Amino acid sequence: MSKPIEEVKDRLRTALRDSGKRQSDLANETKIPISSISQYLSGYAKPRADRIYLMAKALGVSEAWLLGYDVPKNQTYGKIKGISDIKKKKLPMLGEIACGEPIYCSEDRESYVDVGTDIDADFCLKCKGDSMVGARINDGDIVFIHAQDTVRNGEIAAVVIEDEATLKRVYYFPEQHVVNLVAENPAYAPLVYTNEELNSIKILGKAIAFQSDVE
Repeated sequence: MSKPIEEVKDRLRTALRDSGKRQSDLANETKIPISSISQYLSGYAKPRADRIYLMAKALGVSEAWLLGYDVPKNQTYGKIKGISDIKKKKLPMLGEIACGEPIYCSEDRESYVDVGTDIDADFCLKCKGDSMVGARINDGDIVFIHAQDTVRNGEIAAVVIEDEATLKRVYYFPEQHVVNLVAENPAYAPLVYTNEELNSIKILGKAIAFQSDVE
């Protein structure tokens, strides 16, 4: 496919005008933060492929047209040379997980998040706190978890301590009967568990990806 003839910001502005929708309408329909849509319209940021799909669908235009290509505006959805289909699956959102002090582990099995099928995850959690900012995981981000009960030393995992959940790097030293849960923020000291305390710790799974919104 040839290069785009217009920028996404111009096509998005045109599509909003022609549809009679406001930024807030588009945000409500797509669940994309209105702050992100404003940045797309200003050209400050460019939307990911999954958000192009959501906005194109909400505005009744083709993805390729919204990307700025010289194609019919209302082209029906289908395969376009050079643009791959976005295949998705739904993952259950199992509540919040602490990026800071552990928080009560609650489950919200009525919520689901769309994710690409290339993400090998079983569920997701919403992060709360700033203890993992060094790994670029911020408060409000969604982290995708592959369910498994062990991880390698240094991997980030969702860990339940009694009834509280936290997201940390895990270091296990079986000979010493010690587990260290280490934050990615020097403001937080490692959480150290030894001997019988290890019985209260359960690894839910390995963090394999996360999703952040453009602010």
